[in-house]
Amino acid sequence: MQSPLHLKCRLTTLDASFLAVKINFLLGLRVGELVALKWSDWSDVSHLHIVREEIRDQTENRFEVVEHTKTNQDRFVILVPKAIETLKRIERQGEYMFMRDGKRITANRIAVILRMFARYEGISVKSSHKMRKTYASNLNASGVPLDCIREMLGHNNLNTTLGYIYNPLTESQTYDLMAKALQ
Repeated sequence: MQSPLHLKCRLTTLDASFLAVKINFLLGLRVGELVALKWSDWSDVSHLHIVREEIRDQTENRFEVVEHTKTNQDRFVILVPKAIETLKRIERQGEYMFMRDGKRITANRIAVILRMFARYEGISVKSSHKMRKTYASNLNASGVPLDCIREMLGHNNLNTTLGYIYNPLTESQTYDLMAKALQ
């Protein structure tokens, strides 16, 4: 097991695995879409084109990239300035955005990073899918229209998106918003 100091140093490095986790809180991608991103998907400065995903071949227990998403529909995800800043920090090692030692990182690597971070912070381990829920909930709490959130997540049905949203605000923040809205 790594020491807390060692892990803290790693979390602040430019390691692509850690940057992938960090940026996904700003992108809300399915983890398979995240690790299948290529530099060519960032042809427009303010958008990423989501066109492929990593899948697990159940029979051979290996990961591969396929040229479609879960819904078989490509989409464009908006890049906020903080996401652009993070993308610019990633070292280009090949065609994929998130590579380590010359190899594309996998969804498994993302799960490992999340477990390491949870242990370091002393919190319960969350799945990579929780990043999508956090992304959707933060957008909703900030007033982003639900249909826009649905599009960013790549959902066809708004009810699916609604199932992702929880209240990320404190009780005090929620009260202040309600008081302001009902004045």
